[in-house]
Amino acid sequence: QVPLVESGGGLVRPGGSLRLSCTARGDVFNVNTLGWYYQAPGKEREWVAGIIPSGTRMYADFVKGRFIIDRDNAANTVYLQMNSLKPEDTAVYYCNDFPVPRDNSWGQGTRVTVSA
Repeated sequence: QVPLVESGGGLVRPGGSLRLSCTARGDVFNVNTLGWYYQAPGKEREWVAGIIPSGTRMYADFVKGRFIIDRDNAANTVYLQMNSLKPEDTAVYYCNDFPVPRDNSWGQGTRVTVSA
């Protein structure tokens, strides 16, 4: 069983919304300390959002007010609700530990393309 499985990506028009899901293998990752990262074409992977055990949510400046991270502990799943999408949000989105991702544990990610 793959430790992290991301899904929910797709093609969306600017201004549209998507909801990404990341299901974690509970014996490998703690859903209470997962975050979302993205890698735009030709760029390094960057942090997008994270949630900590207390429930505090943190966001990179470029997604504040547009993206919402949430989790379902019973389902070992973390979500990323993406609203008001922009072409520059186009990337492959991954989940991993937050705030320090595990280098050797990246999943396949889910591709988001924002285009008219």
